[in-house]
Amino acid sequence: MNLPASQRLHGLVAATHTPFHADGSLNLAVVESQAAHILRNEVGTVFIGGSTGESHSLTVDERRALAQRWSEVVRGTKLRLVVHVGTNCVEDARTLAAHAESLAASAIAALAPCYFKPRDLETLIATVAQVASAAPGTPFYYYDIPVLTGLSHSMPDFLSQAGERIPTLAGLKFTNPNLMDYQFVLRAGSAQWDVPYGLDEYMLGALAMGAQGAVGSGFNFAAPVYNRLLRAFASGDLAAAREEQFRGVRLIKLLAGYGYMGAAKATMRMLGVDVGPARLPNNSLSAEHTAKLRSELEALGFFDWVR
Repeated sequence: MNLPASQRLHGLVAATHTPFHADGSLNLAVVESQAAHILRNEVGTVFIGGSTGESHSLTVDERRALAQRWSEVVRGTKLRLVVHVGTNCVEDARTLAAHAESLAASAIAALAPCYFKPRDLETLIATVAQVASAAPGTPFYYYDIPVLTGLSHSMPDFLSQAGERIPTLAGLKFTNPNLMDYQFVLRAGSAQWDVPYGLDEYMLGALAMGAQGAVGSGFNFAAPVYNRLLRAFASGDLAAAREEQFRGVRLIKLLAGYGYMGAAKATMRMLGVDVGPARLPNNSLSAEHTAKLRSELEALGFFDWVR
C-alpha cells in the first residue's frame, strides 16, 4: 500500500501513555487532557496502546475501551489516531484490529508475538498477515522492536516479501538502532514504504539517513525539543539540531535511571497531565524519588526546554 504523503506518519507521532487511577484501573477521563497537551505541542498523530501504553499489561477489553475513548477525543481535531493491536495471541490481535477499523483509525500497527516467537521470516509474515487481514481497509504497520520482542529478522527482507502477502502493508515502525538496515528499508520497493523511526535518542541520525517521521514516548513531554530539532535539521543548522538531540538524550538517560516508565509518567504529572502510575511489572516512583527527579529535571533545564 503506497500511501500518499498526507497519510504517512511524518513529523512527530506521540506514543501515548495509558492513564490509570491510583489503584491501577483505567482512567479514561485523562485522555482528553493528553490530547489537548499533545495538540498544544504541535504533534499531529498519536500512537496508542503500544510499548509506552503498557499494552501487554492491559486486557483486551481495556485496550478496546482505550481505543474507543481516543477515537471519540480526536474526532473533530487535527489529531490522527494509530492503534497498536499486537499481542501474544493472534486472535486477540485480530479482534483489536477489527475494532480499530470500526473506529476509523488512521492506521493500525502490531509487533510480533514475543513469547512463542515466529522462528523465521516466513512465519513472521504469516502471523502479521493474519492480524492485518482483520482490518482490510486500514493501513498496517509492522512494529519492529527487537529489544522487546527478541526478534531480529531482516526488515529489508520482510518488506521485499510481505508486500505481496499483506495488501494493507504501509510500512514499518522501525524501533531499532540499526541505521544501516534503516537505509535499506527506506529504499526498499523504490522507496514506497512509510518507515517512521522509533528511538528518540537516535532521531537526528535517522533524519540524516532520510527519516521523515518519528514515533516516540518523548514526544509526550518533550515535543518542543524535538520540533526544534526537526526545524533545525530542515534549515541545515546541524549545530542547533545536535544541541536539541543532546538535550533529548540527557533527558532519556535521567529518566531511565529511575525506571523509564514510572519516571516518564511522573514527568507528565509535573507538566499538568496526570496519567497515573505504571502497572506492574513496571515500577512507579515514590514521593521521595518524584521530588528528587523534579529537582534533577530543573537542574537539567528541562522545564525551560519545553515551554
